[in-house]
Amino acid sequence: MGLLKRRWSALSLRKALVLYTAAAAALALALCAATSSVCELTVKSVYAAYPNTAERYYLTNERGERIGDGNYIGRDITPLSPGDQRLVDTLRALPGVTAPLYSALCLFSAALLFYQDKLKAPLTKLRMASEKISRNDLDFTIAADSGDELGRLCASFEAMRAALARSYSELWRQMEERKRLNAAFAHDLRTPLTVLKGYNELLQASGGEEIRATTVTMRRHILRLERYADTMSRLHRLEDLRPTCRQTPLKAFAASLRESGTILCERAGKRFSLRDQTVSPSLSLDSELITQVYGNLMTNAVRYAVSEIELCMEETPEGLLLSVSDDGRGFDPISLEKAADPYFSGEKAEHLGLGLYTGRLLCERHGGWLRVGNTSCGARAVAFFKSP
Repeated sequence: MGLLKRRWSALSLRKALVLYTAAAAALALALCAATSSVCELTVKSVYAAYPNTAERYYLTNERGERIGDGNYIGRDITPLSPGDQRLVDTLRALPGVTAPLYSALCLFSAALLFYQDKLKAPLTKLRMASEKISRNDLDFTIAADSGDELGRLCASFEAMRAALARSYSELWRQMEERKRLNAAFAHDLRTPLTVLKGYNELLQASGGEEIRATTVTMRRHILRLERYADTMSRLHRLEDLRPTCRQTPLKAFAASLRESGTILCERAGKRFSLRDQTVSPSLSLDSELITQVYGNLMTNAVRYAVSEIELCMEETPEGLLLSVSDDGRGFDPISLEKAADPYFSGEKAEHLGLGLYTGRLLCERHGGWLRVGNTSCGARAVAFFKSP
């Protein structure tokens, strides 16, 4: 029995389907034959209930004596009653009607049994495995219970899952190692920078005019290295950040964004406007994280805007959209592609180009995204924050 079960589980889907179809056809033929036999016997029993009015002929011997019970030659058919006549007509037509019904029913049953036996279990396993992988959950296994095509597919899926698990584990190890190296590098860099700052101050105090001019340049680059070390430590903390979402009143939140945006623009001598397109009284959001992203976007917009900056706050079925637009020169093709990359700057400036990258990182932590683009009169940065 166990050997037969193993051979059946190893049978290919095509052969199994052929066997199920053949069994369904054989069963349909048997049912048709049984129905025809039952109908024929029933018709005969109906006719047997009526007397035979034909003449009976007997065999006789030489003395004229009858031999046996005699036989009817032919039959005088007695008219059937209307009810029996309808019954006989129905019984004679029934085999022709039931044949396609039996065929359809047997084929449907065979298809259902084929699905239950050969398809349902592996397809369910593959669907559940796909859903878990889409959620980055690789802590499971897929058992290949059969040797058919779907069983081999389950085995291949399990091999892929195991390979992904190993790759994710290695990637996670490398990321953690990179974080530790960055933190160690930022920490170790501060000591020589402090020494350089001290010598720079001594040279600036004791040297001549030419030396002091050189020390000013050196100090500017030393300060940039210090900011670089500080940002490495800050990015290390941001990568481990997890948002804390609370019900945030949208009107009050929009008012706080308007106030901070107006202050930034007034300092730079530029105009600020807000379009609030939210409708709900509140959303579940991390307002502090969103405010930090908004500050980075506004800082970039103030740097490049000519005279005007606009904030659009829009509610979507999934969360909140913040769009910051300015009337500056916009992004060039390279900046459009790399603006949100770490340490990318589209100009020869002293800033480190981490504003958009930090904003993108925070948006992703909030389940959203950050995109930049150009408008007909400037540039636009759009940040989306998903509401859980």
